[in-house]
Amino acid sequence: MLYIHKTAQISPQETIFHIDADTIKHAVKGKLIAKEPLYPFIPAGILRRMGKSVKMGVGAALTIIEKDELNGIIIGTANGGMNDCMKFLQQIVDYEEGMLSPGNFVQGVPNAIASQIGLLTNNKGYNNTHVHEGLAFENALMDAVMQLAENKNNSYLVGAVDEISDFYHNIEILKGNFNSDNILAKDFYATTQKGAIAGEGAAMFVVNNQQEGAIAKLTGIDTFNNTDPEYLRKRLLDFKTKYQDDAPIDLIISGENGDDRFDNYYATMETTVGKDIPVVRFKHLCGEYSTATSYSLWLACHLFQNQEVPSHLLKSENHPKQINRILIYNTYFGVQQSIMILDKGV
Repeated sequence: MLYIHKTAQISPQETIFHIDADTIKHAVKGKLIAKEPLYPFIPAGILRRMGKSVKMGVGAALTIIEKDELNGIIIGTANGGMNDCMKFLQQIVDYEEGMLSPGNFVQGVPNAIASQIGLLTNNKGYNNTHVHEGLAFENALMDAVMQLAENKNNSYLVGAVDEISDFYHNIEILKGNFNSDNILAKDFYATTQKGAIAGEGAAMFVVNNQQEGAIAKLTGIDTFNNTDPEYLRKRLLDFKTKYQDDAPIDLIISGENGDDRFDNYYATMETTVGKDIPVVRFKHLCGEYSTATSYSLWLACHLFQNQEVPSHLLKSENHPKQINRILIYNTYFGVQQSIMILDKGV
């Protein structure tokens, strides 16, 4: 479908390799806050006017973009720019619809991330933003697949960004989707809890149709909205039939978020795909957010390159002997479901 050549990410963790669960940054008051760099690639005058999601997206993207390399930019986000949007709406109230600062308005729209990357890199090509809550990143990937089907020689930046806005976080706590607990990484999946730990981050990928030098190949992707685990089982079986061929799945990356209300979906996935396949979990590192699957894709690329799995990622002691094919499954609060299968690049 497409090949991944470069990756970059900004997350709550500085690194995940060669560390154990005791040294991982853990949630404080129910939040895993991204550790932002100094953003040396962004001019200071522009940087101080950027909202957090725009900074993370642009900061991650500029580390992997070379001059005139890209033909388009495709971003997935659910809440990118929401903090600035709420600030602008508050200005309307505070200033009684008088003279308002345009900065928060400009930065408070989801497509501000893709547009800022385009402006800073002088990229006048295809520029699109997908805002589909828990499937925003997957839709961005499918957009890239379609673009590459029509434009065989093109390259695209595909990525995802989401931040923890106070407004969104409070709403999700009221809905019961998030909680405000301080949870250590080593206890993330062991506690019985209602509500997940909120996270945030940015992940970027340079993709094209060129097999040579690729880190990974996105072989298949499927998304759907359904709350029935039996329907999930059927879609997984159909997905395996379509994409697995004779190559076995060496590793599963599971989107478990510590909220035990959704464990049945992941249990269904494991028994359907293969209960003896090693399972990796990642949301103790980045938390739960709408585009967290972008973190799992970044993780898959690095597992292909390193061919080893840190113990804090493994659900059991079952280590993979080799990592040539990875299946990623995630459910966003039991409603939106996504499946991806990736093969190791050459």
